[in-house]
Amino acid sequence: MDVTEANEQCEAVLDAIGNAVIADREFLETVLLGAMAGGHALLEDVPGTGKTLTARSFASALGLSFSRVQFTPDLLPADVTGTHVFNEQDREFEFNEGPIFANVVLADEINRAPPKTQAALLEAMEEGQVTVDGDTHDLPKPFFVIATQNPVEQEGTFPLPEAQVDRFAVKSSIGYPDVDGEYELLRRRAGRSAQSPSVGTVLDEQLVTELREVPETVRVDDDLLEYMANVARETREDRRVQVGVSPRGTQRLFETARAYAAMKGREFVTPDDVKRVAQPVLAHRVVLTPDAQVNNVSKSSIVDRVLDDVPVPTVE
Repeated sequence: MDVTEANEQCEAVLDAIGNAVIADREFLETVLLGAMAGGHALLEDVPGTGKTLTARSFASALGLSFSRVQFTPDLLPADVTGTHVFNEQDREFEFNEGPIFANVVLADEINRAPPKTQAALLEAMEEGQVTVDGDTHDLPKPFFVIATQNPVEQEGTFPLPEAQVDRFAVKSSIGYPDVDGEYELLRRRAGRSAQSPSVGTVLDEQLVTELREVPETVRVDDDLLEYMANVARETREDRRVQVGVSPRGTQRLFETARAYAAMKGREFVTPDDVKRVAQPVLAHRVVLTPDAQVNNVSKSSIVDRVLDDVPVPTVE
C-alpha cells in the first residue's frame, strides 16, 4: 500500500465513522492517527458525549475484533489479562484469555479502577503481550487500545500514573456538539429504531496491518528531526513544568507526524504536520508544578508556547 491508497482508505474509514458519531473530523483523525502510528488513544470527556460509540465504530470500520473492559473499583488485573484455570479432565492448568485478547480493546472509564488494575495494561500497550503467572502470551496483531476516562475531578476516579499516560500516543476529547450537531444527532436517532447507530466494515485485519506500515515509508528531513527534538526539549525548560515530554514522547511525535502525512497522501513530513499533531501527542505527557496547577495553567498552553518559541525550519 502506498500513501495515495492510504489516504483513500483513511478517508473511507473517517466517512463511515462520521455517519455514526457526531464529532469534529479533526477528532476522528486524531483517534485514527493513534492506530496508524502503532500507538493507543486516550479519550477524556464527561459521560454521554460518545466516547464508547467512537471506540466501537472504529473497531467496526477497521474490521477488527473488539472487546470492552468496563473498569470499576473492584476490577482485578486477572479480570483484564486472563488467568489459569484447572482443567479436571486433563488434570492440568490451562490459560483462559481475558478480554484484552482482541485487536481493538476499549478500556472504558479506565480511571475508575485502582492503579494496580490500570497497570495491568502497561505491558500489553508497550510490548503487545501479557505475562500471567510467569507465562508470556502474545496479543493479537494489530493491537490498539482506546481508553476512555472521566475528568479527574469527577467522583470515584483514580488519576492515571504518568507511566500509564505516557503509553498513549494521542489524547483527545470529543466535547459537546454545537446546536447543529445536536440537532443532527436527534434527527438520526428519529430515523432508526436502534438506540446506537451501526457502522459498516471498510477495512480488514490485513489492510489495517498494511496501513500501519505506510508511515514507515514517509520521508522526514534532518531539520525536521531537529525541530521535533527541540520542541520536546523546550517543554522540559518551562518553569511551570515539573516533568516535560519524555524521549518516548519525542518518538511518538515523530511517528504520529509521519502517520498524519501518510493520512493526507504525502510522502514527506512538513512542519505543519508536526504542529497539527503536537497537542494530542505532547500535552498529556506534561506534568505541571503545584504552583502551575493552583494557577490553572493548562497543559495545552504550554505546548502552544513551545510551538510559538521554537524556530520552524524552512521547507524547500
